[in-house]
Amino acid sequence: MNTITAPALLDRDGLLDRAIRRIAGVWRDMASSVSQDEDEGIAAQMRACLSGPGGEISARNRTAKLAQAYLGLDEAGRTEFLRILAGFDSDPSALDAVYAAVQAASDPTERAAATAALRRALEPPRLRLLTQFTTIPDGVKFLVDLRAFLLTRARGDKLLTALDSDLRMLLASWFDVGFLELRRIDWDSPAALLEKLVGYEAVHEIRGWRDLKNRLDADRRCYAFFHPRMPTEPLIFVEVALVKGLSGSVQALLDERAPVVDNGAADTAIFYSISNCQRGLSGISFGNFLIKRVLEVLGPEFRNLKTFSTLSPIPGFRRWLDRKLEAAEPGLLTEAEAAALRAQAPEGETGPAALAALLARRGWPREPAAAKALEPVLVRLSAVYLLHEGNGTRAADPVAHFHLSNGARIERINMLADTSEKGVKESAALMVNYLYDPARIEQYHEDYAGAGRRNASTVVRKLARA
Repeated sequence: MNTITAPALLDRDGLLDRAIRRIAGVWRDMASSVSQDEDEGIAAQMRACLSGPGGEISARNRTAKLAQAYLGLDEAGRTEFLRILAGFDSDPSALDAVYAAVQAASDPTERAAATAALRRALEPPRLRLLTQFTTIPDGVKFLVDLRAFLLTRARGDKLLTALDSDLRMLLASWFDVGFLELRRIDWDSPAALLEKLVGYEAVHEIRGWRDLKNRLDADRRCYAFFHPRMPTEPLIFVEVALVKGLSGSVQALLDERAPVVDNGAADTAIFYSISNCQRGLSGISFGNFLIKRVLEVLGPEFRNLKTFSTLSPIPGFRRWLDRKLEAAEPGLLTEAEAAALRAQAPEGETGPAALAALLARRGWPREPAAAKALEPVLVRLSAVYLLHEGNGTRAADPVAHFHLSNGARIERINMLADTSEKGVKESAALMVNYLYDPARIEQYHEDYAGAGRRNASTVVRKLARA
């Protein structure tokens, strides 16, 4: 059994710093074999990596030296490194020549040959440079972390955006779901991996070792995707609770004092946290495949499970509602709702102003009268937000979009489901059960992806029409 203490629990930045130090040590010996007579400039090192003398081993050593040079730079230096790398673009004169050949081709055979030459000419040398990093130990992880930094610098910069496009294309092909391995993480997993689980948790903070152990108990499951070139680094993980019936409160679900549920009696699997671990893989989706793979694993293992559902936040709801309240949008509240809120709001506040005043009151979830008055209003408005807000084919809420596109339906909205500071601030303490019906996942996916139809239970649909 692992013995993890609270001081050992690291945040994401701590994990990255440790990884960088370890990687630098791996490359030190490789880099030391590269001649010190060479020009030490970054551009010169990149040119040497592309066309330097020697065989495969020499090329790997030069690449290790280049990677080590990057890790030794400050943020400004790393940004300049990326700009130099982005500058290794296709040769314009070569492009002109091969494009002219395509236009001059007189028959299909000539055109095919000319088009193939054009594709080769279009491939920038930086693609070869990026690919060379995969030949060194931990090179794939290096590229993932490099892109994480690149994403912080690329916005509005056309040169760095082009580099990001190339790198994202490479990573998307290397991290195809067919190459990924699904593994269970439990309390007996290596301590270093459990530290990463703590650091990467992005939905419900893991507060210490007791909280972590509770999430890995006998009535819980945690699964993650791994890549063979990053075997100790989870890409994305999901936490699952085996319970009786739909869960409507994350506080109850994560209560360390609650008795362990007999797996033989559990009839529902609750997916209550999905966290992406690698910032450098942003835009490369694994979550939809992860949930479906876990369904395939849980079903045969626990034949008594009849329901597969999430307990999910609504991170965009308060932001949307605050905009509505600021605009004092007419018709936002029913007469009955307005009357109930007026009775709880400060003297003189009515309509949307009363709702805004109550939501601004710190600790309102712990005031029974205020929470009771707010419940029908917030539940109804959240149903409207989930089912009707967006661009027509895409839900405004990112979590709703994720689950609906994966083939789930909106099953139930729960009041006072997450009373943490984050839950109140982002979701007005509400959470949603998204139901995954294995028999209808593909149908619901097509409904949403094809026609923009958002499937929901009858109760939720009635709320959105009220």
